[in-house]
Amino acid sequence: MRNALSMALAAIMTICAFAARAEQTEYDPAKVSDSLKAIFQFGSTSTKQALNANTVTLITGTIGGTYVQFGADLASVLDDGNRIRVLPIVGRGSVQSVADILFLQGVDLGIVRADTLDYLERKGFAKDIKRQFTYVTKLYNEEMQVIAPKSVATLKDLEGKTVSVDLPNGGTFVTALTVFERLGIKAKFVYVEQRIAMEKLKAGEIDAVIVVGGKPYKSVSTFGNDGRFHLAKVDYAKPLQSDYLPATLTARDYPNLIREGESVDTIAVPAVLAAYNWAPNTERYRKLALFVDAFFTKFPALQNPPFHPKWKEVSLSAPLSGWNRLPVAQQWLDKHGVEPVTRQRFEAFLKQSPTAAKVTDTDREALFRQFQAWDAEKARAQAEKK
Repeated sequence: MRNALSMALAAIMTICAFAARAEQTEYDPAKVSDSLKAIFQFGSTSTKQALNANTVTLITGTIGGTYVQFGADLASVLDDGNRIRVLPIVGRGSVQSVADILFLQGVDLGIVRADTLDYLERKGFAKDIKRQFTYVTKLYNEEMQVIAPKSVATLKDLEGKTVSVDLPNGGTFVTALTVFERLGIKAKFVYVEQRIAMEKLKAGEIDAVIVVGGKPYKSVSTFGNDGRFHLAKVDYAKPLQSDYLPATLTARDYPNLIREGESVDTIAVPAVLAAYNWAPNTERYRKLALFVDAFFTKFPALQNPPFHPKWKEVSLSAPLSGWNRLPVAQQWLDKHGVEPVTRQRFEAFLKQSPTAAKVTDTDREALFRQFQAWDAEKARAQAEKK
Protein backbone atom coordinates (compact mmCIF):
# COMPACT_ATOMS: atom_id res chain seq x y z
CA MET A 1 0.00 0.00 0.00
CA ARG A 2 2.83 2.34 0.97
CA ASN A 3 4.67 1.50 -2.23
CA ALA A 4 1.56 2.27 -4.29
CA LEU A 5 1.03 5.55 -2.44
CA SER A 6 4.67 6.53 -2.92
CA MET A 7 4.48 5.78 -6.64
CA ALA A 8 1.30 7.82 -6.99
CA LEU A 9 2.84 10.73 -5.08
CA ALA A 10 5.96 10.61 -7.25
CA ALA A 11 3.82 10.61 -10.41
CA ILE A 12 1.85 13.63 -9.19
CA MET A 13 5.06 15.50 -8.36
CA THR A 14 6.47 14.66 -11.78
CA ILE A 15 3.34 15.97 -13.51
CA CYS A 16 3.41 19.16 -11.43
CA ALA A 17 7.08 19.71 -12.23
CA PHE A 18 6.43 19.17 -15.95
CA ALA A 19 3.52 21.60 -15.86
CA ALA A 20 5.70 24.19 -14.11
CA ARG A 21 8.38 23.85 -16.77
CA ALA A 22 5.72 24.06 -19.48
CA GLU A 23 4.48 27.33 -17.99
CA GLN A 24 8.00 28.73 -18.24
CA THR A 25 8.78 27.51 -21.78
CA GLU A 26 5.48 27.54 -23.70
CA TYR A 27 4.68 30.81 -25.49
CA ASP A 28 1.50 32.58 -24.51
CA PRO A 29 -0.42 33.29 -27.76
CA ALA A 30 -1.69 36.54 -26.26
CA LYS A 31 1.87 37.88 -26.29
CA VAL A 32 1.61 38.11 -30.07
CA SER A 33 -0.62 41.14 -29.54
CA ASP A 34 1.61 42.81 -26.92
CA SER A 35 2.69 45.43 -29.42
CA LEU A 36 -0.94 46.54 -29.82
CA LYS A 37 -1.76 46.55 -26.09
CA ALA A 38 -0.64 50.15 -25.62
CA ILE A 39 -2.84 51.26 -28.51
CA PHE A 40 -5.97 49.84 -26.90
CA GLN A 41 -5.10 51.04 -23.39
CA PHE A 42 -3.52 54.42 -24.03
CA GLY A 43 -4.69 55.39 -27.52
CA SER A 44 -4.69 59.13 -28.14
CA THR A 45 -4.49 61.70 -30.89
CA SER A 46 -0.74 61.13 -31.15
CA THR A 47 -1.35 57.38 -31.45
CA LYS A 48 -3.78 58.01 -34.30
CA GLN A 49 -1.24 60.19 -36.07
CA ALA A 50 1.51 57.60 -35.65
CA LEU A 51 -0.68 54.82 -37.07
CA ASN A 52 -1.62 56.88 -40.12
CA ALA A 53 1.84 58.30 -40.78
CA ASN A 54 3.28 55.17 -42.37
CA THR A 55 0.13 53.46 -43.63
CA VAL A 56 -0.20 53.48 -47.42
CA THR A 57 -3.63 52.70 -48.87
CA LEU A 58 -3.94 50.89 -52.18
CA ILE A 59 -7.19 50.68 -54.15
CA THR A 60 -7.28 47.32 -55.97
CA GLY A 61 -10.15 45.71 -57.87
CA THR A 62 -13.22 43.56 -57.48
CA ILE A 63 -13.20 40.38 -55.41
CA GLY A 64 -11.78 37.40 -57.29
CA GLY A 65 -9.67 39.50 -59.65
CA THR A 66 -5.91 39.71 -60.05
CA TYR A 67 -5.73 43.26 -58.64
CA VAL A 68 -7.03 42.07 -55.27
CA GLN A 69 -4.45 39.29 -55.18
CA PHE A 70 -1.67 41.75 -56.03
CA GLY A 71 -2.80 44.03 -53.21
CA ALA A 72 -2.74 41.14 -50.75
CA ASP A 73 0.73 40.13 -51.95
CA LEU A 74 2.08 43.65 -51.47
CA ALA A 75 0.66 43.83 -47.94
CA SER A 76 2.15 40.44 -47.10
CA VAL A 77 5.66 41.31 -48.28
CA LEU A 78 5.93 45.01 -47.41
CA ASP A 79 4.24 45.26 -43.99
CA ASP A 80 7.00 45.97 -41.49
CA GLY A 81 5.73 46.89 -38.03
CA ASN A 82 5.56 50.64 -37.54
CA ARG A 83 7.86 51.34 -40.49
CA ILE A 84 5.26 50.75 -43.21
CA ARG A 85 1.87 49.14 -43.56
CA VAL A 86 0.11 48.59 -46.89
CA LEU A 87 -3.67 48.62 -46.61
CA PRO A 88 -5.37 47.15 -49.71
CA ILE A 89 -8.94 48.26 -50.44
CA VAL A 90 -11.37 46.29 -52.59
CA GLY A 91 -12.24 48.45 -55.61
CA ARG A 92 -15.12 48.72 -58.05
CA GLY A 93 -13.41 48.72 -61.42
CA SER A 94 -10.75 50.71 -63.26
CA VAL A 95 -12.82 53.86 -63.91
CA GLN A 96 -13.93 54.01 -60.28
CA SER A 97 -10.33 53.50 -59.15
CA VAL A 98 -9.20 56.48 -61.23
CA ALA A 99 -11.86 58.59 -59.51
CA ASP A 100 -10.86 57.20 -56.12
CA ILE A 101 -7.19 58.11 -56.64
CA LEU A 102 -8.21 61.62 -57.64
CA PHE A 103 -10.88 62.36 -55.07
CA LEU A 104 -11.24 59.75 -52.31
CA GLN A 105 -9.64 60.97 -49.11
CA GLY A 106 -6.83 58.74 -47.93
CA VAL A 107 -6.23 56.72 -51.11
CA ASP A 108 -2.52 56.85 -51.98
CA LEU A 109 -2.19 54.39 -54.86
CA GLY A 110 -4.29 52.29 -57.18
CA ILE A 111 -4.07 49.61 -59.85
CA VAL A 112 -5.69 50.73 -63.11
CA ARG A 113 -5.67 49.73 -66.77
CA ALA A 114 -3.37 51.65 -69.06
CA ASP A 115 -6.20 52.43 -71.49
CA THR A 116 -8.60 53.87 -68.88
CA LEU A 117 -7.35 57.47 -68.93
CA ASP A 118 -7.52 57.59 -72.74
CA TYR A 119 -11.07 56.19 -72.56
CA LEU A 120 -12.15 58.95 -70.15
CA GLU A 121 -10.69 61.66 -72.38
CA ARG A 122 -12.16 60.14 -75.54
CA LYS A 123 -15.62 60.06 -73.97
CA GLY A 124 -15.29 63.68 -72.83
CA PHE A 125 -15.33 62.83 -69.12
CA ALA A 126 -11.93 64.39 -68.45
CA LYS A 127 -9.33 66.64 -70.08
CA ASP A 128 -5.55 66.31 -69.77
CA ILE A 129 -6.14 63.73 -67.06
CA LYS A 130 -2.72 62.13 -67.54
CA ARG A 131 -1.11 65.26 -66.12
CA GLN A 132 -2.79 64.50 -62.82
CA PHE A 133 -1.33 60.98 -62.66
CA THR A 134 2.05 59.36 -62.32
CA TYR A 135 2.96 55.71 -62.37
CA VAL A 136 5.19 53.78 -59.99
CA THR A 137 5.64 50.88 -62.37
CA LYS A 138 3.96 49.01 -65.15
CA LEU A 139 2.74 45.75 -63.65
CA TYR A 140 1.69 42.87 -65.86
CA ASN A 141 -0.32 42.38 -69.03
CA GLU A 142 -4.02 41.56 -68.82
CA GLU A 143 -5.28 39.34 -71.60
CA MET A 144 -8.64 39.60 -73.35
CA GLN A 145 -10.52 36.31 -73.09
CA VAL A 146 -13.59 35.85 -75.28
CA ILE A 147 -15.71 32.86 -74.24
CA ALA A 148 -18.11 31.94 -77.03
CA PRO A 149 -19.65 28.99 -78.89
CA LYS A 150 -17.27 27.29 -81.31
CA SER A 151 -19.17 28.85 -84.22
CA VAL A 152 -17.56 32.17 -83.20
CA ALA A 153 -14.01 31.86 -84.49
CA THR A 154 -12.81 35.45 -84.07
CA LEU A 155 -13.93 38.69 -82.47
CA LYS A 156 -15.23 39.87 -85.84
CA ASP A 157 -17.81 37.10 -85.77
CA LEU A 158 -19.56 38.96 -82.93
CA GLU A 159 -20.86 41.62 -85.32
CA GLY A 160 -24.52 42.16 -84.40
CA LYS A 161 -24.32 39.61 -81.55
CA THR A 162 -25.17 40.06 -77.86
CA VAL A 163 -21.98 40.35 -75.83
CA SER A 164 -21.49 40.70 -72.08
CA VAL A 165 -18.71 43.12 -71.09
CA ASP A 166 -19.11 42.94 -67.29
CA LEU A 167 -20.48 45.78 -65.16
CA PRO A 168 -20.16 49.41 -66.33
CA ASN A 169 -16.96 51.32 -65.53
CA GLY A 170 -14.90 48.21 -64.87
CA GLY A 171 -11.67 47.39 -66.70
CA THR A 172 -13.29 44.80 -68.98
CA PHE A 173 -16.02 47.30 -69.89
CA VAL A 174 -13.47 49.97 -70.87
CA THR A 175 -11.17 47.69 -72.87
CA ALA A 176 -13.97 45.83 -74.65
CA LEU A 177 -15.73 49.00 -75.77
CA THR A 178 -12.45 50.54 -76.91
CA VAL A 179 -11.43 47.46 -78.92
CA PHE A 180 -14.82 47.06 -80.60
CA GLU A 181 -14.88 50.75 -81.53
CA ARG A 182 -11.38 50.69 -83.02
CA LEU A 183 -12.13 47.57 -85.06
CA GLY A 184 -15.50 48.89 -86.21
CA ILE A 185 -17.38 45.90 -84.81
CA LYS A 186 -20.94 46.75 -83.78
CA ALA A 187 -22.34 44.41 -81.17
CA LYS A 188 -25.17 44.63 -78.67
CA PHE A 189 -23.52 45.06 -75.28
CA VAL A 190 -25.04 43.91 -72.03
CA TYR A 191 -23.60 44.80 -68.66
CA VAL A 192 -23.84 41.72 -66.48
CA GLU A 193 -21.65 40.45 -63.64
CA GLN A 194 -19.37 37.73 -65.02
CA ARG A 195 -20.70 34.72 -63.11
CA ILE A 196 -24.27 35.54 -64.12
CA ALA A 197 -23.18 36.26 -67.69
CA MET A 198 -21.57 32.84 -68.03
CA GLU A 199 -24.79 31.14 -66.96
CA LYS A 200 -26.66 33.21 -69.56
CA LEU A 201 -24.11 32.11 -72.16
CA LYS A 202 -24.74 28.45 -71.36
CA ALA A 203 -28.49 29.05 -71.58
CA GLY A 204 -28.12 30.65 -75.02
CA GLU A 205 -29.37 34.05 -73.85
CA ILE A 206 -26.17 35.84 -74.95
CA ASP A 207 -23.54 35.06 -77.58
CA ALA A 208 -20.25 35.73 -75.79
CA VAL A 209 -18.69 36.79 -72.52
CA ILE A 210 -15.61 38.99 -72.54
CA VAL A 211 -13.21 38.96 -69.61
CA VAL A 212 -10.08 41.11 -69.49
CA GLY A 213 -7.75 40.06 -66.70
CA GLY A 214 -4.43 38.43 -65.96
CA LYS A 215 -4.36 34.78 -67.01
CA PRO A 216 -5.31 32.40 -65.60
CA TYR A 217 -8.38 34.38 -64.54
CA LYS A 218 -10.46 32.53 -61.97
CA SER A 219 -13.93 32.95 -63.51
CA VAL A 220 -12.57 31.73 -66.87
CA SER A 221 -10.53 28.80 -65.55
CA THR A 222 -13.52 27.56 -63.52
CA PHE A 223 -16.02 27.91 -66.38
CA GLY A 224 -17.88 24.62 -66.67
CA ASN A 225 -17.54 23.84 -70.36
CA ASP A 226 -19.78 21.08 -71.70
CA GLY A 227 -17.90 21.00 -75.00
CA ARG A 228 -19.90 23.70 -76.78
CA PHE A 229 -17.58 26.60 -75.99
CA HIS A 230 -14.03 27.78 -76.55
CA LEU A 231 -11.95 30.97 -76.50
CA ALA A 232 -12.31 32.99 -79.69
CA LYS A 233 -9.33 34.61 -81.40
CA VAL A 234 -8.60 38.37 -81.21
CA ASP A 235 -6.37 39.57 -84.05
CA TYR A 236 -3.62 42.09 -83.26
CA ALA A 237 -4.90 44.51 -85.86
CA LYS A 238 -3.29 47.85 -86.74
CA PRO A 239 -5.89 50.02 -84.90
CA LEU A 240 -5.03 48.25 -81.62
CA GLN A 241 -1.25 48.45 -81.78
CA SER A 242 -0.85 51.91 -80.23
CA ASP A 243 -2.22 50.84 -76.83
CA TYR A 244 -2.35 47.06 -76.75
CA LEU A 245 0.03 44.12 -76.91
CA PRO A 246 -0.13 40.77 -78.69
CA ALA A 247 -0.74 37.81 -76.37
CA THR A 248 -1.33 34.07 -76.48
CA LEU A 249 -3.56 31.78 -74.42
CA THR A 250 -2.74 28.07 -74.15
CA ALA A 251 -4.20 24.86 -72.82
CA ARG A 252 -1.95 25.27 -69.83
CA ASP A 253 -3.82 28.49 -69.01
CA TYR A 254 -7.30 27.16 -69.74
CA PRO A 255 -7.49 23.38 -70.24
CA ASN A 256 -11.28 23.68 -70.00
CA LEU A 257 -11.46 25.87 -73.11
CA ILE A 258 -8.35 25.11 -75.22
CA ARG A 259 -7.30 21.69 -76.47
CA GLU A 260 -3.93 20.27 -75.47
CA GLY A 261 -1.19 21.47 -77.82
CA GLU A 262 -3.30 24.32 -79.21
CA SER A 263 -3.18 28.07 -78.55
CA VAL A 264 -5.35 31.13 -79.13
CA ASP A 265 -4.05 34.55 -80.19
CA THR A 266 -5.45 37.54 -78.37
CA ILE A 267 -4.44 40.99 -77.13
CA ALA A 268 -3.43 42.35 -73.74
CA VAL A 269 -3.48 45.68 -71.95
CA PRO A 270 -0.94 46.68 -69.28
CA ALA A 271 -2.01 47.09 -65.67
CA VAL A 272 -0.44 50.13 -63.99
CA LEU A 273 0.39 50.94 -60.38
CA ALA A 274 -0.64 54.59 -60.44
CA ALA A 275 -0.75 57.55 -58.05
CA TYR A 276 -1.93 61.13 -58.01
CA ASN A 277 0.75 63.58 -59.10
CA TRP A 278 1.49 64.95 -55.64
CA ALA A 279 4.03 67.76 -55.35
CA PRO A 280 7.39 66.91 -53.74
CA ASN A 281 7.85 67.91 -50.10
CA THR A 282 4.23 67.10 -49.29
CA GLU A 283 3.13 64.49 -46.75
CA ARG A 284 1.41 62.39 -49.43
CA TYR A 285 4.55 62.39 -51.56
CA ARG A 286 6.56 61.25 -48.52
CA LYS A 287 4.28 58.24 -48.12
CA LEU A 288 4.69 57.36 -51.78
CA ALA A 289 8.48 57.55 -51.37
CA LEU A 290 8.22 55.24 -48.36
CA PHE A 291 6.19 52.76 -50.39
CA VAL A 292 8.53 52.89 -53.40
CA ASP A 293 11.61 52.15 -51.31
CA ALA A 294 9.96 49.18 -49.58
CA PHE A 295 8.38 47.83 -52.78
CA PHE A 296 11.42 48.12 -55.04
CA THR A 297 13.78 46.78 -52.37
CA LYS A 298 11.66 43.71 -51.63
CA PHE A 299 10.42 43.19 -55.18
CA PRO A 300 12.42 39.96 -55.83
CA ALA A 301 10.47 38.18 -53.08
CA LEU A 302 7.21 38.80 -54.96
CA GLN A 303 8.45 36.87 -58.00
CA ASN A 304 8.56 33.58 -56.11
CA PRO A 305 5.81 31.30 -54.76
CA PRO A 306 3.38 31.56 -53.08
CA PHE A 307 2.70 34.91 -54.75
CA HIS A 308 0.69 35.40 -57.94
CA PRO A 309 2.53 34.08 -61.04
CA LYS A 310 1.88 37.36 -62.85
CA TRP A 311 4.60 38.99 -60.71
CA LYS A 312 7.09 37.11 -62.91
CA GLU A 313 6.11 39.36 -65.81
CA VAL A 314 6.79 42.61 -63.96
CA SER A 315 9.89 44.63 -64.80
CA LEU A 316 10.24 47.65 -62.51
CA SER A 317 12.07 49.71 -65.11
CA ALA A 318 9.76 48.99 -68.05
CA PRO A 319 8.70 52.27 -69.72
CA LEU A 320 5.04 53.12 -70.21
CA SER A 321 4.23 55.16 -73.29
CA GLY A 322 2.24 58.33 -72.62
CA TRP A 323 2.70 58.22 -68.83
CA ASN A 324 5.09 60.09 -66.53
CA ARG A 325 6.84 58.03 -63.87
CA LEU A 326 6.67 59.13 -60.25
CA PRO A 327 9.97 61.07 -59.78
CA VAL A 328 10.97 59.28 -56.59
CA ALA A 329 10.48 55.93 -58.38
CA GLN A 330 12.72 57.00 -61.25
CA GLN A 331 15.27 58.30 -58.75
CA TRP A 332 15.35 54.91 -57.00
CA LEU A 333 15.89 53.11 -60.30
CA ASP A 334 18.68 55.52 -61.29
CA LYS A 335 20.36 55.26 -57.89
CA HIS A 336 20.40 51.46 -58.04
CA GLY A 337 21.42 51.30 -61.69
CA VAL A 338 18.21 49.64 -62.86
CA GLU A 339 17.71 50.47 -66.53
CA PRO A 340 14.96 49.52 -69.00
CA VAL A 341 16.85 46.55 -70.39
CA THR A 342 14.00 45.58 -72.70
CA ARG A 343 14.23 48.92 -74.55
CA GLN A 344 18.01 48.58 -74.87
CA ARG A 345 17.73 45.06 -76.22
CA PHE A 346 15.01 46.12 -78.63
CA GLU A 347 17.06 49.01 -80.02
CA ALA A 348 20.06 46.70 -80.39
CA PHE A 349 17.92 44.14 -82.18
CA LEU A 350 16.44 46.78 -84.47
CA LYS A 351 19.87 48.07 -85.48
CA GLN A 352 20.75 44.64 -86.81
CA SER A 353 17.88 44.85 -89.30
CA PRO A 354 18.70 46.48 -92.68
CA THR A 355 15.15 47.91 -92.84
CA ALA A 356 15.32 49.58 -89.40
CA ALA A 357 15.98 53.01 -90.89
CA LYS A 358 12.68 52.84 -92.79
CA VAL A 359 10.57 52.16 -89.68
CA THR A 360 8.36 55.11 -88.72
CA ASP A 361 8.10 56.29 -85.10
CA THR A 362 4.55 54.91 -84.85
CA ASP A 363 5.56 51.52 -86.21
CA ARG A 364 8.62 51.55 -83.98
CA GLU A 365 6.43 51.86 -80.88
CA ALA A 366 4.12 49.11 -82.13
CA LEU A 367 7.10 46.83 -82.74
CA PHE A 368 8.47 47.65 -79.30
CA ARG A 369 5.15 46.69 -77.70
CA GLN A 370 5.28 43.34 -79.49
CA PHE A 371 8.87 42.87 -78.32
CA GLN A 372 7.81 43.68 -74.71
CA ALA A 373 5.01 41.12 -74.86
CA TRP A 374 7.32 38.47 -76.27
CA ASP A 375 9.97 39.25 -73.65
CA ALA A 376 7.46 39.11 -70.76
CA GLU A 377 6.05 35.79 -71.92
CA LYS A 378 9.54 34.38 -72.34
CA ALA A 379 10.51 35.48 -68.80
CA ARG A 380 7.33 33.97 -67.40
CA ALA A 381 7.95 30.64 -69.14
CA GLN A 382 11.54 30.51 -67.92
CA ALA A 383 10.50 31.28 -64.34
CA GLU A 384 7.89 28.52 -64.38
CA LYS A 385 10.56 25.98 -65.40
CA LYS A 386 12.65 26.74 -62.30
